[in-house]
Amino acid sequence: MRVLGLDPGLRVTGWGVVEARAGRLRFVDCGIVRSSLDDPLPARLAALYDALAAVIATYAPERAAVEETVVNSNPASSLKLGQARGVVLLAAARAGLEVAEYAARTIKRAVTGTGAASKDQVAAMVRHLLAGAREAPPDATDALAVAICDAHHRATALRLAAAGLAP
Repeated sequence: MRVLGLDPGLRVTGWGVVEARAGRLRFVDCGIVRSSLDDPLPARLAALYDALAAVIATYAPERAAVEETVVNSNPASSLKLGQARGVVLLAAARAGLEVAEYAARTIKRAVTGTGAASKDQVAAMVRHLLAGAREAPPDATDALAVAICDAHHRATALRLAAAGLAP
């Protein structure tokens, strides 16, 4: 199963694609989508959508996983981040992908074993699990962590279903 992990942001959105087969993870690719602060918000959102649509078309993931938004103390920043997150969800949904959402603590726990891990600890573990991700920029590393989290959760759900233990 090919999973697209997404770490939404208006200025920088990270993306990462992993292949999960037979309990193994393989790095496919990763990158970031940047938008210019000089462009009006609608143009920035359109550029984000177009870039993610191109990533989806190129790598043909079967699923997408998105990090949930953390609300910060600046309401305007939170609103803009929410709009970018909406575009990220829209791009995945319009491509027909099943989309899962995960809290930051859940992602950290899936990748490092603790929900209180630092960004550096998450990045180190992503690089350990995915050899091809050694040079990934921070936002792409975060997106790969989201994809790893989804792959682990999906594998567990499938094992439970096979054992007749799924709800």
